[in-house]
Amino acid sequence: MPRRTEPKPLCLKVGARLRELRAERGMSLQDLAEAAPMSKGHLSSVEQGLAAITIETIERIARALGVPSLYVITFPADDELDRIADLARKLPKGERRKLRKELEARMTHEPAT
Repeated sequence: MPRRTEPKPLCLKVGARLRELRAERGMSLQDLAEAAPMSKGHLSSVEQGLAAITIETIERIARALGVPSLYVITFPADDELDRIADLARKLPKGERRKLRKELEARMTHEPAT
């Protein structure tokens, strides 16, 4: 498939999310391309929204970033649940466990709405 000349909105969002996750880890484009493994040029096109990626590629990139695949297609700016998940992702593991238990306790004590 030839490279697009105009980015598609969803591809732009995925690309921006990848760039954000990559920057959080202090990884260069080359670092992530090698860890994924994929070409630096293709990864650059993905980050620019000019190339779509498969589920398998999402999985490889997520593994290279050290996050679950879901986080690659989670957009905190667009959705409150995505924002909560992104904030929880940034907590240390022990704090995430504590937060999960707290949320589970709240769910068992509150009536469903």
